[in-house]
Amino acid sequence: GSVILAGGAKGKRSALPNSTVLLHQPSQGFEGFVQAADLEIRAREIGKVRDRIDQIFVEATGQSADRIHADSDRDFYLTAEEAREYGLIDQIVKPRTALTDDSSDTEA
Repeated sequence: GSVILAGGAKGKRSALPNSTVLLHQPSQGFEGFVQAADLEIRAREIGKVRDRIDQIFVEATGQSADRIHADSDRDFYLTAEEAREYGLIDQIVKPRTALTDDSSDTEA
């Protein structure tokens, strides 16, 4: 989700005030028995995916590659305000409040 959020058009990336954004490294589950050679292949692929995701975040946020890599090494949660400061979003939008329109109660 955070890759999609960061990949939005700059100036239009938004979150609600109570949003939480999570950065983390890619992971993959394994079912059953897996041969060592297959584990090596999957590990290489996960490494490539991580490098690409790190680069997406570098381009989207302006943060350094080292910071992105370190921050995403474990689950890294950000509030909406922290996500804006980090460069993942551009604005925090306020939810709409219920409109009270007395004119709808008037008779014709």
